[in-house]
Amino acid sequence: MDLEQPPSPRDVVAGLLGDEQMLAILRARDIGALFKLLNGRGVSTRRLAAAAEITQGRLYDYMNGRTRVEKLLMFEQLADAFHIPGSLLGLATRPWEPAAPVRTAPLADVLAESDDLAAMDAFREADRQAGGGRLYGAVVQHLRVSVAPRLMDGATGPSVFGAAAALTEMAGWMAHDSGQDALAAAHFAKALPLAQISGDQPFAAHVAASSSHLSLQSGDTKQAAHWALTGIEIARNSPHLPSLAARLRTMHARALAALGQSTSARYALGQARDFLDLGAADAHPWLSPFDHAALASESALALKDLGRYSDALEHAQEAVRLRGHGRTRSLALSRITLAAVHVQRKELDAAVGVGAELLATSPTLGSVRVMHQLDGLRVQLAEHADYRPVREYLARFDEARRTRALLLADIMPPRRGGNGSGDTDPG
Repeated sequence: MDLEQPPSPRDVVAGLLGDEQMLAILRARDIGALFKLLNGRGVSTRRLAAAAEITQGRLYDYMNGRTRVEKLLMFEQLADAFHIPGSLLGLATRPWEPAAPVRTAPLADVLAESDDLAAMDAFREADRQAGGGRLYGAVVQHLRVSVAPRLMDGATGPSVFGAAAALTEMAGWMAHDSGQDALAAAHFAKALPLAQISGDQPFAAHVAASSSHLSLQSGDTKQAAHWALTGIEIARNSPHLPSLAARLRTMHARALAALGQSTSARYALGQARDFLDLGAADAHPWLSPFDHAALASESALALKDLGRYSDALEHAQEAVRLRGHGRTRSLALSRITLAAVHVQRKELDAAVGVGAELLATSPTLGSVRVMHQLDGLRVQLAEHADYRPVREYLARFDEARRTRALLLADIMPPRRGGNGSGDTDPG
């Protein structure tokens, strides 16, 4: 018999918004009593603390009356975390609350935004299947022809800046998948102010996470940590999206791991898991999903950097297991990580077994990023070429590599160094 899933804080709050006890607690702004009520309805203290972005110690202080919430920013943070309407806590209407049914934007602008979303979804789906190398030009063309003219039209609303931010960030990911990281960084640098102009703070935080990922790829770990913390700070003052919070903590963990800060890195990964448990499926029109497969893949890389190869192996195996075959590039990247961990553990037969699965990856996958990661795996395996199964595999690898190089010759720039690639998808 399947175990019943524990209730999410938002679902419990939604069911209590007509309850007189709940309304009295909110009128009194008694956050300790609110936590007690939610805990009594089946929400664990761990989930409450994670949703509120506080420690469990602080949570218990509130619940036991040792301290009270007094700061306006904290009330706003809790309202957004639990989706409590602002009016019930004496706050302004929260950004996530449904707007009044009055349309002020021109109909053409509304239709154009829906076209942008449809284009984004189409680009994202094609990228997951075939890689972004040959999609970059199409994304840039859509930006130039469909989006840029509306940016200059004073009659359009801020939503067009959100579309511009999202598609510019996607262009950055396409450039990254083509191996053009300087171009990717330029796109991310343009996407951030566009997101802020649009008022879409969650997407601005998402762009910061993308910049953190790119900094990791270039080996600039301190900059990666800076961008992750920047995103966390932006998200702290934005509508609460648990999966976004999870992605940001994961990028921070990757940076900390690359800097050798084991305890802090593992704590950040724990935070990411807690957030993802709260809202892996929370929705935002422009954000690409960050799910348990992506978390497993990134965790494996962080733990590998820390030399915790047994833990890294467990997460790498989970990433491969969870990543569906419809996500061709992500599955390939997860398998590369898994093979690399096997090599580190001197499990050469297992590494060759995963490597054989990698050879079945479509040679037409337009991802220079995957090609470079495969080259890195070959370097690791070549150190064990005196072992016959490895030597035979490398011969097959080199033959397949020549085919891939010919198919990607039109988009592949000169090779640069990197720090391991997770399977985060553009969007």
